[in-house]
Amino acid sequence: MSRAEVVDVGVRTPRTTSPLWTFGLFRSELVTTFRRWRTIALLGVLAAVPVLIGIAIKIETSDGSGGGGGGGEGPAFISQITNNGLFLVFTALAATLPFFLPMAIGVIAGDAIAGEANAGTLRYLLVAPAGRTRLLLTKYATTMTFCLVATLVVATSALAMGALLFPLGELTTISGTRISFAEGLGRALLIALVVAASLIGVAALGLFISTLTGSGIAAMATTVGLLITIQILDQIPQLHALQPYFFSHYWLSFADLMRDPVYWDDLVRNLGLQALYAAVFGSAAWARFTTKDITA
Repeated sequence: MSRAEVVDVGVRTPRTTSPLWTFGLFRSELVTTFRRWRTIALLGVLAAVPVLIGIAIKIETSDGSGGGGGGGEGPAFISQITNNGLFLVFTALAATLPFFLPMAIGVIAGDAIAGEANAGTLRYLLVAPAGRTRLLLTKYATTMTFCLVATLVVATSALAMGALLFPLGELTTISGTRISFAEGLGRALLIALVVAASLIGVAALGLFISTLTGSGIAAMATTVGLLITIQILDQIPQLHALQPYFFSHYWLSFADLMRDPVYWDDLVRNLGLQALYAAVFGSAAWARFTTKDITA
């Protein structure tokens, strides 16, 4: 009996996956995702939003009048932009968080599994020693990386436009205290990270929907449609008892990072709610993906 025959009739060793192979799969997913024209277009749109906001405010205040708005949360940061360009970062994040950022995340997450099935490449990915669980985690990690990159693109574009069009320097917090530009920049970075973390529930929801269908377009459309529906429901007063459980309800709580001292209650509620959505829909995605028949 030849050596090959001995191997064939012997006990098969379990298939193992090295950490380096896992990192290689993650790197490959990142490269594939960020090289797609769709991804580049989404990032381009997100980068353009702060530019348009900055130019609009500059034109509006070119006659020497102050910015409009007031208050202290979300888009009300717009009233401070003419005094300090750093507030354009907060305004741009508040403007993109309700729709543009979730839409972009929904497109990427919805296409994660369904897009592979639609292209006929899902079976080939599973032939490699990844396993369904590892592949699903890699897809989710890639989507979360896009969440962070997309948020930083908005923040960076806003900071550049703010510095170009408006003065920079010390800034006044919502509480009325003055902080240095360096501390304000640190808070802007922290706000960007909180905004990215606020999207983990959306990413898990999109990934779950992506496991339910073999059509990438259907998964993306369903995810974005649900996002719009939930945010409409979050504005109906008669549903106030349910609204604290909608994943979008505490999104603008990042404004509390501009208080002195920082007001943490709604921030903690937001992050806890996102973690709950991620756990529920992540588990549902895993249960669906690990049991479904892969035919494409």
